[in-house]
Amino acid sequence: MIRLIKSTLLVTLIGLMSFFTSCKENTNTPATTPEVSGVSETKSKAVNPKTKLSDDFKNYWYNGEAEITSYKLEQERYGELREGTAVLVFVTEDFLPDAQVKADSYSENNIPVLKLNATKNFNTGIYPYSIMQSTFYPVANNQHALKISTSVQEWCGHVYTQLNNRNAFEVTSHSYFQGEADESFKLEKTWTENELWAKLRINPKSLPVGDIELIPSLESVRLNHDALKVQKANAKLESNSYTVTFSELQRTLKINFNPNFPFDILGWEETIVSGMGSSAETLTSKATKLESIKSDYWNKKSNSDVSLRETLKLQ
Repeated sequence: MIRLIKSTLLVTLIGLMSFFTSCKENTNTPATTPEVSGVSETKSKAVNPKTKLSDDFKNYWYNGEAEITSYKLEQERYGELREGTAVLVFVTEDFLPDAQVKADSYSENNIPVLKLNATKNFNTGIYPYSIMQSTFYPVANNQHALKISTSVQEWCGHVYTQLNNRNAFEVTSHSYFQGEADESFKLEKTWTENELWAKLRINPKSLPVGDIELIPSLESVRLNHDALKVQKANAKLESNSYTVTFSELQRTLKINFNPNFPFDILGWEETIVSGMGSSAETLTSKATKLESIKSDYWNKKSNSDVSLRETLKLQ
């Protein structure tokens, strides 16, 4: 009886701690450890058994901090390479399966995810580009991303695409380009390029290899004005890199990573054919790691915290 009471008090205490430490406005809070919080699986069908999380994973990802990594960026745009910066922010969160947003308070129905916010900033001549992709991927590593969104802003206008994993992939898209203005459609569930980055961080050996069907990243679809649909691709995993080739799109992505836990991403290369006919040119965008920190960045919003950007070499 005493053990039962202690166990009940422990679960209640963890739930209260999650509630009071949850970020409210424009903030992010790491999720509670799945085994402790008793989080259930998403209502959509799981495709594989849940991944058993190692102690190293729990200690690294459930310590109340996010991992923030900065990169020197050479980004292809309009047939030229542009200098800029990229940032990958990985953090664990609890996710609401129905509303498909971050949970502000603890519930046994929450789904623990590893979220990736990936940003790029570079200039094209006089005007700037700002790109952000956000992916919510279950740490159970047994189903597709629960939600993916992408926004691109530049002086000509801005575009936004969101994919929600429900009975099918539900896509909503908005753009200032003619023929792309407002779209809403569904796709059959399959691998998405966006989710592969988070899947790699959980277990690189779980990445799909060989000839696969894959939905390209929402960023690449937007920048290259491709139709958002399933594409044939070939994926190859080596000890410290993962390469995906879309032959029809004439595009290849190579992610370089540390083969040892926490499998941090050291950089990437994205090769595409820019232009058409005799003016076609093969260009490769590159990102090279600058610095990485662990931080509860949502609490670092004072002027005195600007020095952390210097640490990340973003100033």
